[in-house]
Order: sequence, then structure tokens, then C-alpha cells
Amino acid sequence: MSTKLRTVGILTSGGDCPGLNAVIRAITKTLTPEGVEILGILEGFNGLVENRYIRLSDADTSGLLTVGGTILKTSRNKPHKMPGPDGTVRDMTGAALENCRRMNLDCLFCLGGGGTQKNAFRLMQEGGLNVITAPKTIDNDVWGTDTCFGFDTGMSIATEAIDRLHTTASSHHRVMVVDIMGHNSGWLALGAGIAGGADVILIPEIPYDIDIVAQSLLGRMRRGKMFSIVAVAEGAVSKEDAARLQAMDEKKKKRKKKEGKELEHIKEPVSSILAEHLEDVTGLETRVTSLGHLQRGGIPTPSDRLLCTKFGTHAAELALKGQFGCMVAKQGEEFVAVPLEDVVGKKRLVTLDHPWIRAARDVSVCLGDIIPKGLES
Repeated sequence: MSTKLRTVGILTSGGDCPGLNAVIRAITKTLTPEGVEILGILEGFNGLVENRYIRLSDADTSGLLTVGGTILKTSRNKPHKMPGPDGTVRDMTGAALENCRRMNLDCLFCLGGGGTQKNAFRLMQEGGLNVITAPKTIDNDVWGTDTCFGFDTGMSIATEAIDRLHTTASSHHRVMVVDIMGHNSGWLALGAGIAGGADVILIPEIPYDIDIVAQSLLGRMRRGKMFSIVAVAEGAVSKEDAARLQAMDEKKKKRKKKEGKELEHIKEPVSSILAEHLEDVTGLETRVTSLGHLQRGGIPTPSDRLLCTKFGTHAAELALKGQFGCMVAKQGEEFVAVPLEDVVGKKRLVTLDHPWIRAARDVSVCLGDIIPKGLES
């Protein structure tokens, strides 16, 4: 063990996610026998700026493997954009770094998604802080790793919801539109849609034609299939809106919220637009189910528990070796250290040639761009 590693901090940032406690547990149980003091920073980067933390021992983390959420609590605030009591936003990076020095941190573990990777990298660059991160998000879109912890649990919850909706859809001859998380990437909707037997899956990476979706459902009706399940990622976009958004320059993108009338139909939930149109075209009763934060809650799956334990133990091992400035990533069967500078500013999106895409098309799932074989008019 490096004699320099005496005290480390752990924080959880961004949205809550199944498996965060399991990673905290793994880091603590690996480092405590080595004589390392563990400080749990409260409420993400808020606690770092406000110098709020608790000490963690082996006993404190017992039983955490199956507990959802995070015992350290979390927030989405960033050190360089901290909201003040008067409503202003201030750069508190200096305060965060000073508190790290006061706590005598030899390393800060940051558990979170893409935004957390950026914030950790910024602290490393501006203050020379030793950081190690782990990729957490049910969206599964952190670049550099094959999978993120929390994804398997989120996908399992969404799949179970689709399974349950099948019985209602078939009993009432309905079209059930299922709203699934995934603002920039479609991993969750795609995985749950395939596993749950959805008939249509719409993801951000493949702009959809609403008429093609309708024609696919009509094709099912002609073959005696009087109900359908449509799985929609929250970030799915039509071809028309995708073209308009692409034509907008970066300045317009930043102020699109102010251009309410021009982009009002883009802001309306995709699931609502689809449901109304599909009911008009097919004549079938159409209902929307939004899973929302149900996908984030509950206990992690066994797969996520295993994954989190490996993420946490490997992160701890890297700290003991003095290897900082990296994110722990799963690549194949190996857990490796990926430099943070290679991770920030990128997203892992679904590629059009991904095996899941090919599998969906092979079983006649409509992805919104072409009518599946056998469902043509």
C-alpha cells in the first residue's frame, strides 16, 4: 500500500440510482483494513462546498448491498455553478478545493454519470485534486465503459412494466405507449423493449416517422393482432423535428426554451403526441404509461450488485496504487482505468449496427424508420 493514502472521500452526484450504496460499501470494505479513513461527503458536491461529511466504517456499510438510493444523499449542483440563497449562481470551486484540503483528502471518489465525470475532471484540472470516478446511470450512456451500474436494474423495472401492460393491452384491444427514461440515448428503451416484447421501439438515435409507426400497427391489425405495445425513450424525436433541431445553430439551441411557440410541439412529451395520432389512425384505444422515477428506485438486481462490487473494489485498488485522474470502466470481462480526459464531453449512444438493433429488426419490431417485413400494406 502507498503510505500516502491515509484519507479518502466518497460522494454521490446526479440522480439517484440502484447500486450507489453497493459501490460505497465496496470501497469502504476494501480500504478500511488498509488503515484508510473514509469520509462520506453529503449531498454530492453541495457537501464538498459546505464541508459536510460523515465518517464511514466497515460497520456503517454492512447491509448496504441490497439498499437502493444512497446513504450519502445526492444533488445535481456543480461546484462552478452553485445556487446561492438569493437566487444567484456562484463559482464555488475554490471553496470545494479548500475543503478537500481541510479534510486532508488524498483521493476523492466521485460516483455519478456524465456530469459527475466533468465536475471531477474540472476539480482535478483546477486544483490538482486526486480523483477516481465510477460510471452511474440507468441511461447507460457514459463513454468508455461497456455498461454503467444501475442500468440492469432500470431495464429490469421497465421490462416488468411492459410485461404487465401486455395483459391490459390484449384484454382491451389497446395500444399501450410506455414512456421510458433516456434523454440522449436509447439503451434503456431498446433493452426493455426487446426483453418485454414491444412491437414498436423509438429511441433518440433513430428519428421516427409517425406515419410509419401507424402503418406498422395497422399491419399488425390486418394480421389479427388487435393490440400493440409501443416503448418510447423520452428523448425520441420525429424526423421532422430532428431536421429542424439539426438546422438550429448552437446559440439557438441554448435559448430554445425562450422560443416557446416555435418549438412548442418539440417540448410536448413524445408519448402524448404518439398516442393521439395513433388512436386517430388505428381506431384503437390508446393509453400512455409514464414510468418516470420508478425506474430509479428499489433494490439493485443481482447483476448490478456484482457489477457495483467490482467497480468499488477496483476503484479502491487504483487508489492504493496511486493511480488517479481516471474512471473505472468495464470493458469486456475486465475492469480498467480510463483517463478522465478521454471520457468527458462524450456520450455512449446506440449505434445503428448494434446487435440489439439487428435483433429488434429480425423479430419485426418497428424502430420508426421503416415498416418491418411482413407488416407492409
